[in-house]
Amino acid sequence: MIANRPRIVLAYSGGLDTSFALVYLRKSGAEVLAVTVDTGGFTTEERGLIAGRAQRLGAVEHRWVDAREILYQRYLRFLIYANAQKGGIYPFCVSAERTCQAVAVAELAIALGADQIVDASTGAGNDQVRFGVAFAVLAPAITHRSLIRELGISREEETAFLAREGFEEWGRKSAYSVNQGLWGTTIGGGETHDPWQTVPDSVFPGGPVDRGQAERILTLDFRRGEPVSTDTQSPVALIGQLNALGSRQGIGRGVHLGETILGIKGRVAFEAPAAAILVAAHRELEKLVLGGSQATWKETLGTLYGSLIHEGRYFDPLARDLEAFLTSTQQRVTGQVRCRLEPGRIVIEGVRSPHGLVDAGVARYGESPTLWSGQDAAGFTRIYGVAQRLWARAGEVGVENA
Repeated sequence: MIANRPRIVLAYSGGLDTSFALVYLRKSGAEVLAVTVDTGGFTTEERGLIAGRAQRLGAVEHRWVDAREILYQRYLRFLIYANAQKGGIYPFCVSAERTCQAVAVAELAIALGADQIVDASTGAGNDQVRFGVAFAVLAPAITHRSLIRELGISREEETAFLAREGFEEWGRKSAYSVNQGLWGTTIGGGETHDPWQTVPDSVFPGGPVDRGQAERILTLDFRRGEPVSTDTQSPVALIGQLNALGSRQGIGRGVHLGETILGIKGRVAFEAPAAAILVAAHRELEKLVLGGSQATWKETLGTLYGSLIHEGRYFDPLARDLEAFLTSTQQRVTGQVRCRLEPGRIVIEGVRSPHGLVDAGVARYGESPTLWSGQDAAGFTRIYGVAQRLWARAGEVGVENA
């Protein structure tokens, strides 16, 4: 560290906001270390370009943190256990990534003895909360700044500033803001700002889908709730493979409209093929092996867990309690699921498990059982309806005496 110059660790993505932040902080006299936390979505070429850009903009150093395995182990596997999808469709792509990135940045800042941690969040989105909470919990002694929010600066002003500093090629040219990661890609801007507008296929990473392409049959293996690969790939590699395969088929695309942490409505387009495939397959396997009340409460608590992740409450002790519960429910979630991928949709064709609760030797739904007789069933039905019969009879008495 150079004497009298504050050392700043900047969460750096290489986009307009973080590029502006790097140059602005350097010009203010700070020593800026740019750190990019890789939670998926980068090619080898992009990694080199981002590192080179940070150095050209004036960072004293650029650090690349590969957090993909951490993202899976600490966050994504629990979202799979939970079958977590906000609004029934959105798989919390950015929610988990931001917390994972914030933890990595905070750990590096502590190790380097940084004076400040800076991110480039605006005052309008969810990320400012996710970053702010994580930094306050993990690095309370280090000053945290969300620079764009602090300055109240527009993207047009950022572009003009970079141009004056000789970096006009980093000006914002796209109408969309795209975040690509291991668990999916989100797209904001353009048509997403108007809930009546349709987001065009060209905006999604996979582009327009060939509706005439051949279907694809997949057999997915799960062991205690986790997806496993027959060719010894790690879950991270398997997720990447499913993303590539599903993107071509237009799998996992959607537009989510819902509540933000700040209390306003937000709308975002997304493409998350691996998440869509794995959650659909995992849910079907659970239907086969979980008990009825177990499945009901797991759905309720899984939804709660997804909400905690989305709302920047990962460090709430309730999240650890829910992770323990979700892990416990997965002890028998082992088996295979056969899926058919068609353009734009997933069809679950079959499921099997050594722990399956469908036993044709005991009873077939709608056919003759072996564990009870017809008389037993008649008696059960009479008793089962007692409470409803009493309620109905009490209402009839009330009408007569009114």
